[in-house]
Amino acid sequence: MAQHDTGRGHARPGRPGQHPLDREAEELGVAVMAASRLFVAISARALASTDDSLTLPQLRALVVLDTCGPVKLVVLAATLGVNPSTALRMVGRLEALDLVDRRTNPANRREVVLSLTADGHDLVTRVLAHRRAEIRKLVQRLPTEERAVLVPALHALTTAAADEMAVDVYGDARLDQGIVDDPIDPASPPHPQDA
Repeated sequence: MAQHDTGRGHARPGRPGQHPLDREAEELGVAVMAASRLFVAISARALASTDDSLTLPQLRALVVLDTCGPVKLVVLAATLGVNPSTALRMVGRLEALDLVDRRTNPANRREVVLSLTADGHDLVTRVLAHRRAEIRKLVQRLPTEERAVLVPALHALTTAAADEMAVDVYGDARLDQGIVDDPIDPASPPHPQDA
């Protein structure tokens, strides 16, 4: 029977009759999920060391605003994968903490545009610097040969995810003056209900 390393020094048997590619996909899935949990823990620790009153979803909203510049509420909600009312509640909390600024879009008075305040930008900068430092320390503990194969493998994984999920995982999207009417089709006209 096939054995699988779970990453904790324990082998786990494969399912009888399981194809080797299925076993490999399962093993890769387990490894990616473990890495994902590790990076979430690093992000949580970085956030807690900087501001223990925020949640990871709130930090993610701040990072989106920092990366994309001023955006409409519906764009923020779509980027976060939440409905606009959830995003609005989150923005309200962040605005109360003076981390987010909410203003009327000068190009369309029915729309609200969100941006980071100076304090919000400062917080994102500190948290991300802390997270990068922790990841750097972790990576430096890896042998050179393992680092060399990890980089192209991670690039391949994120590129495959971007293709599959139709998202720009590297944050290279350039927004027209920081505002997009439709995150799926930026050229489409705005919808009145999206304000």
